[in-house]
Amino acid sequence: MAELPRVEVEPRSPARGSVIFLHGLGADGHDFEPVVPMLGTRDVRFVFPHAPSLPVTINGGWVMPAWYDIRSLAFDHAAREDETHIAESAQRIVALVEREKARGIPADRIVLGGFSQGAAMALHVGLRYPETLAGILAMSGYLVLGDRVATERHPANRSTPTLVCHGIVDDVVPIRAGRASVAELRRTAAEDAVIDWRQYPMGHEVSPDELADVGAWLRERLP
Repeated sequence: MAELPRVEVEPRSPARGSVIFLHGLGADGHDFEPVVPMLGTRDVRFVFPHAPSLPVTINGGWVMPAWYDIRSLAFDHAAREDETHIAESAQRIVALVEREKARGIPADRIVLGGFSQGAAMALHVGLRYPETLAGILAMSGYLVLGDRVATERHPANRSTPTLVCHGIVDDVVPIRAGRASVAELRRTAAEDAVIDWRQYPMGHEVSPDELADVGAWLRERLP
């Protein structure tokens, strides 16, 4: 399977940590590139991969960058997401983590994050990854295949610090989906795990207050 194309933002000094951040449906790796200077990190490489393009059912079958097909807007719809696409994207995202390790960044210095559909994939891959990560970041996302987390979550990441951010008036991924995801994360985590939930007066977007919180959290995870 071919490596995902990507945008990379290198720090001024040699990287001693990495953030792999996955964009949302219909966007690309350039989407969050401009926020890097706002986060205040040091010695951290940012990797923004581009999702493959595929037809998306809820958008009339239009071909666009997507980590997986979404067949229904209803979050309680059976087989809402395409499991084959999720598995394929997960494999490619894991390859990016392995690539960072090959470049000298250990797993416990790698944060996996994303926005919306990218956040869903960050949670999906991060919870199942067999080595302890520095953290998992989910912005305006939710759990895909959430009923499998209890059996598929790897012990290596049961205590991994996780930050989940959501807008209280999100009309794309309802806040109830974010809250339900956090409840499942906490239920399946180790007792000492820190699962932070932050909500903001916004929709399906990013706010300055949220970015300030994300930046502070990343600096804690990758000091």
